[in-house]
Amino acid sequence: MAEAHQAVGFQFTVRPDGVDVKLSQEVIKNIYLSGVTAWEKRAIQFKNGILTGVYPASPSSWLIVVITMMSSLYICIDPSLGMIDTIKDNLPHRDYISVQTRAVLSAILFATGLWLFLIYLLRYTLKALLSYHGWIFESHGKMSTSTKVWLSLVKMFSGRRPLLYSFQASLPRLPVPSVDDTIHRYLESVRPLLDSEQYNQMEILATDFKNSKAAQLQRYLILKSWWGTNYVSDWWEEYIYLRGRSPIMVNSNFYIMDLLYLTPTHRQAARAGNVVHAMLKYRRKLERGELAPLRALGTVPMCSTQMERIFNTTRIPGIETDTVQHLTDRKHLVVYHKGRFFQVWLYTGGRHLLPSELETQFQRILNDTSEPQLAELKLAALTAGNRVPWARARVKYFSQGGNKVSLDAIESAAFFLTLDDEPQGYDPANTKSLDSYAKSLLHGKCYDRWFDKSFTLISYPNGKMGVNAEHSWADAPIVGHMWEYVLATDCFHLGYTEEGHCKGDVNKGLPHPTRLQWQIPKECQDVIETSYLSAKQIADDVDFHGYLFTEFGKGLIKKCRSSPDAFIQLALQLAQFRDQGVFCLTYESSMTRMFRDGRTETVRSCTSEAVAFVRAMEDAGATNAQRLALFRKAADKHQHMYRLAMTGSGIDRHLFCLYIVSKYLGVDSPFLKKVLSEPWKLSTSQTPQQQLNLVDINKFPKYVGAGGGFGPVADDGYGVSYIIVGENLITFHISSKFSSPDTVRARRAMHRFMCIPFMLTLFLSVTYSSRLLG
Repeated sequence: MAEAHQAVGFQFTVRPDGVDVKLSQEVIKNIYLSGVTAWEKRAIQFKNGILTGVYPASPSSWLIVVITMMSSLYICIDPSLGMIDTIKDNLPHRDYISVQTRAVLSAILFATGLWLFLIYLLRYTLKALLSYHGWIFESHGKMSTSTKVWLSLVKMFSGRRPLLYSFQASLPRLPVPSVDDTIHRYLESVRPLLDSEQYNQMEILATDFKNSKAAQLQRYLILKSWWGTNYVSDWWEEYIYLRGRSPIMVNSNFYIMDLLYLTPTHRQAARAGNVVHAMLKYRRKLERGELAPLRALGTVPMCSTQMERIFNTTRIPGIETDTVQHLTDRKHLVVYHKGRFFQVWLYTGGRHLLPSELETQFQRILNDTSEPQLAELKLAALTAGNRVPWARARVKYFSQGGNKVSLDAIESAAFFLTLDDEPQGYDPANTKSLDSYAKSLLHGKCYDRWFDKSFTLISYPNGKMGVNAEHSWADAPIVGHMWEYVLATDCFHLGYTEEGHCKGDVNKGLPHPTRLQWQIPKECQDVIETSYLSAKQIADDVDFHGYLFTEFGKGLIKKCRSSPDAFIQLALQLAQFRDQGVFCLTYESSMTRMFRDGRTETVRSCTSEAVAFVRAMEDAGATNAQRLALFRKAADKHQHMYRLAMTGSGIDRHLFCLYIVSKYLGVDSPFLKKVLSEPWKLSTSQTPQQQLNLVDINKFPKYVGAGGGFGPVADDGYGVSYIIVGENLITFHISSKFSSPDTVRARRAMHRFMCIPFMLTLFLSVTYSSRLLG
């Protein structure tokens, strides 16, 4: 067999006169090249580590400081105020060193100390500057003089050509809000959702908490904020994600779709080859820290911590809590196709496999007609079901022998790839095509994605792609960042031949992909089937509707002098009220990545101002002038709440951490219990687009993504993901459950979600066109 021959590094034959050893020159060459590549990688990482470690200074600046100190010695000026002489007099073994050598060493040591001091001074100056957030509260399009001065100072202290992690040490810590402010904002947020009696009861609980237990819990929280880099993120990851024992499929994982209008090639293996190669290029840049950090206004840096675990990461199940396993330098991926698991090596001769080589490997898997082993078909359903049975099965049936080797191959892989056998994607002639596409990405068949991997890349027979991502290690913008790079590299840098194959020569000498081997006992088969049935029940209950809103987009909304996000959120409030007849607690995700290790905060979108606007819209007696005034007030309030959340003054993360402290201390708080038990019946999120600006969508309008979505958070609620694409497109991904009597009218309700933005803008832009558009 060719693969067996390639895998053997040497052969030997026993003869009467001794042993004749024959080395394979090809394998020795590959080993040599692998070693060279590994050392090159270490050298680059070491160099970039130094550049990041001394940022915003540079290694060359050390030489400048040293030369300056040495020059001062020759002109008899002592800028150290006697410190160089003190160092010279206290050097070890000074009796064996000449006076001139001691002077030079002392100057170098002082210069190095001064250089390090200046680095820390620059960092803390930049950290102080980045702690200012007044700029974010200024009106859009207007910038005060103080903000302009601040922005200039930030640019001046930010250095040149920063690497991905250059700003990490300069990012401020997430501040702990005062208890009074948080409780005031909380009561303000629930006022439109409660009647007078319910509100008075909540006010009593809040006041009692503030006057009794809050101060003690707050002190511990402030202590944690001083000690750790972020007082929220580690507890958020552990208690919100890793300690959850229910299935993560649908309930936690999310998905991201492919390009909306275009498919670069309809050859499944070729598209997978290009995309995987683009991911490997992204991973190499990530590992070396060569990606540019994201910056608001092109200047204010965002935290990059979450990006460290995009690849080589797996969620490991446990009885009480899961853990996140992150490895380094993984050189293979695992591919699932028609119930079989294959291991594919990603390197040869010390380099990444070329797109054409990856295409060859994937085509070999597609051509493989072997049958799945016993219980192999639905094995991945273990990751889709409840966590405790999976954790117990992992210890009992996958901790030794061939099963352990195969499971280790999956969990240590760079990522997981599914070569699906059913085409998906957007079809303008089929209004349900996005619905089917979304459900396929979110849960598939419940056994053809490894839901514990940081992400599963999904390849369809018609050339479409998509991603299913596990949520504990990072949030959607992180995966979106990687996906934007991959799609741009696939389409504009790698490309395809006229026949749709990957460019480059075909290398048929590569070792074939290797089947993973399993021996699944009957007891484990029962666990797999139970997990599958549990997951299938969840999947069958999910109703999805995707919609492309093309009547207008961000361009017209901004001409109406409104925030696009606030505009859509108010539209969702109106749609929710028309569908349900009541208002509900609404969750909108906001990022806190302007702070070290920041993740998300909640914006409570159902404000009193939003409620007043919706009621005016439903009141036939209200005039359009009144409605417009209420809309402006509600939009301004929403923007203010969003800005507070971004700058660390949100409500929910603070109350969540106070609750965790209370549990550690054994302190009972009826107020915190009540707050943490409130259901989010309308959960919303905006997925950012164009984070990298690699593609000019005005020049290439067809090269836009459809965004992504998630399952409903509440059994009787909606999950709404929306993506503002360019100037004239908004995509919506709306989910609910068939089993809920409140959302059984899901499709009708979803269409209400879609029509509201058009109604609002029609009202704003047509009725008041002379006032708004001038």
